[in-house]
Amino acid sequence: MREIVLINITGEDRPGLTAAITGVLAKCGVNILDIGQAVIHETLSFGILVEIPAPGNASALFKDLLFAAHQLNQQVRFTPVSEVEYLQWVGGQGRPRYIVTLMARQVTAGQLERVSSSIARHGLEIERIDRLSGRPPLDAPPARSKACIEFSVRGEPADPEALREELLLTAQELNVDIGFQRDSLYRRNRRLAVFDMDSTLIEAEVIDELAKAAGIGDKVAAITERAMRGELDFRASFKERLALLKGLPETVLADIGASLRLTEGAEVLFAELKRLGYKTAILSGGFTYFARQIQQKLGIDYVFANELQIVDGLVTGVAVEPIVDGQRKADLLRQLAQQEGLSLEQTIAVGDGANDLPMLGLAGLGVAFRAKPLVRRSARQAITNLGLDGILYLIGHRDRDSQ
Repeated sequence: MREIVLINITGEDRPGLTAAITGVLAKCGVNILDIGQAVIHETLSFGILVEIPAPGNASALFKDLLFAAHQLNQQVRFTPVSEVEYLQWVGGQGRPRYIVTLMARQVTAGQLERVSSSIARHGLEIERIDRLSGRPPLDAPPARSKACIEFSVRGEPADPEALREELLLTAQELNVDIGFQRDSLYRRNRRLAVFDMDSTLIEAEVIDELAKAAGIGDKVAAITERAMRGELDFRASFKERLALLKGLPETVLADIGASLRLTEGAEVLFAELKRLGYKTAILSGGFTYFARQIQQKLGIDYVFANELQIVDGLVTGVAVEPIVDGQRKADLLRQLAQQEGLSLEQTIAVGDGANDLPMLGLAGLGVAFRAKPLVRRSARQAITNLGLDGILYLIGHRDRDSQ
């Protein structure tokens, strides 16, 4: 007759504590069925589920553990677990698991309450909660601070789409970002990341900047906005906007290129992706001239964008085929994945406009970044409040992994 017991130990963390406790357990020949440990602000929470082969040894084991815990200034609690309860717990390990990622400039109790309530309301059980962001300094500027809490949850929501809609609404109401994705083998093993450029890698729409230089900024910007919202066909609107730039001097390009600013978090993200062995690409409906500059700054492997035709020092206003539109981006993503010997599940795609939706839907992880409302609703993941480096949290990366 065996005995199963859950042992919980709490107190101030100290070196050698785990070795001391497991040393006591080893003397009684117990089997470890489960074990977990967490330390929050130097306070330890240590749990061990053990099987005691000979129940007669339990009293001596508990006595020795109580003595060891006293010497280590720890509190210890014993909870018997029946075989039926244990078998139910074992049976639950085959249930689906999901990851809910809460990202904000600063995490509050109210945010955690809303997210955890949604998880419970849809029949999921929180199995683990981890902080992926670094330890926050109290005086960090709110505009540049970042925080991330990851929930590992178990179960299958009755209506996954309803849960996703609820989390999206919560994110909008609380000005946070909330990711919801299945916890799969691919989550931490993706190896290709592709990005839109304008309003994603850089804080501008280059074609709008060119139009400003040509004195038609408002007219072109209005067309761009409608195209990015999905109200206009991208190919047609691109040709229309490009035609309006006919006669623009080539000398303007250098000034605009020099003024382009990288989006918050871009340098951190690409440095880490490179360290992790990712291949990266720009798939842009913008122009190769500017994409090459961003490629050099960030160390990007591939660039696919539109050619800005120039004759006799002037922009011709003629679109050069093939135009990189939404379908072309999806085709290029598929092509690059095949070229790198990867499945599409191993890819990440990031963009902000309606013309990015095909590649966002095709990639294993599609992220709408500071996107138009239509794109945020349609993409599986969205980041609006943090910088591009928030994408690292969606693949389970911790800030300390970069240090």
